[in-house]
Amino acid sequence: MQTSSALRALKRNMSAAAVLAACAFLLAPPSQATTPLKTQATPIYIHMNGANMFLENVVVVRPGQDVVFVDQDTGAHTIIGYNPATGKTSTRFDGAVEGTPGPGHPVSTYTIAFKHPGLQFYYCSVHAELMKEPGGRTMPKKRPTVHGFGDPMAGLIIVTTDKHLLADNPATTREKILPGYFGG
Repeated sequence: MQTSSALRALKRNMSAAAVLAACAFLLAPPSQATTPLKTQATPIYIHMNGANMFLENVVVVRPGQDVVFVDQDTGAHTIIGYNPATGKTSTRFDGAVEGTPGPGHPVSTYTIAFKHPGLQFYYCSVHAELMKEPGGRTMPKKRPTVHGFGDPMAGLIIVTTDKHLLADNPATTREKILPGYFGG
């Protein structure tokens, strides 16, 4: 399906063109094929570990569906929403998770839900910083002193009722704790 391939492309590369394409798709009037789904859905999980990244950096949820950030890392992280057009951070989408001492210990989580369709950009302010790019767009960039992968610790939540996009989340988004994923 065309929407599934667009989401996979967005997951591979969160370039400006891909983000703009997602914006255009989500903000277009709903087609007759887009059917509202139940609002009482199971949560979608986004996992973090010592690699200083969000394992599922692009996820799709229904309006009102819980998104749970799970810290399977010994270090703490923040989850801060921001607007790439203005660089302004959110006062509502502003969470933190404590580190987890080790496997078998309770993990720290942060849960949020969004009522309306749209794009919700976020980053970890411990591991990334917001910087203006040429053209005025604001994007997270990896802090120079942070270890882990070369990408900034950032992601995107797509809030929609499109059943094709909703069906395209990684399997890991259905599991609160990922066996063998802990790392610090």
